[in-house]
Amino acid sequence: MAEDKVLSSKLIYDGRAVKLRIDTVELPGGRQTTREIVEHSGCVAIVALDADDNVLLVSQFRPAVEKELLEIPAGGIEPGEDAADAVRRELREETGYLPRKVERLGGFYSAPGFCTEYLHLYLATDLVSSPLHAEDTDEIRLSRVPLSQIPGLCYRRCQEPRRVLPVPGVPERTLRRPFYPSAFESWRPPRRCRWRWYTPCPPSFPQFITTR
Repeated sequence: MAEDKVLSSKLIYDGRAVKLRIDTVELPGGRQTTREIVEHSGCVAIVALDADDNVLLVSQFRPAVEKELLEIPAGGIEPGEDAADAVRRELREETGYLPRKVERLGGFYSAPGFCTEYLHLYLATDLVSSPLHAEDTDEIRLSRVPLSQIPGLCYRRCQEPRRVLPVPGVPERTLRRPFYPSAFESWRPPRRCRWRWYTPCPPSFPQFITTR
């Protein structure tokens, strides 16, 4: 596939969490246009399972959408930090638990149309209590949801596709719409079970995505 040719790039905002740049590009057909690109560092997203097969979810208010969202734990990778270490730190900060077993499942871009953010997806198990205080985590509320209830929960409450994603052991369902996995990379299902992608999106988007 032909790629855009970047003619120039201008940084217009350099913030604490993100940067915004404007790229002037030449399209394969020769026409010039601009691209607005949000630069964001890599992140981890964590599916944490306790000994009773409960999924650990966190609730917090998100100012960007002006509502409280129920999510799997996630957060940024600090400079020089290994992704697996970021998983352990983030889970301790948001849930108070340290995973003694961490397994990488794959990764995906959260919004490849305009953002560089890449999320590394991990499974965290064998949890032990080990709280770690961090800024902006005091208002986070922890919920334990039985694994069997996760699919229904996605339909009823979840509005953020990138956060409530793979669910192990869910019975087979039929794909309702086609899925084009251009944003997903390096998928490796865990050995112990089959995983399915659940994306509770508006009707114009796929609601079930099966990845084997």
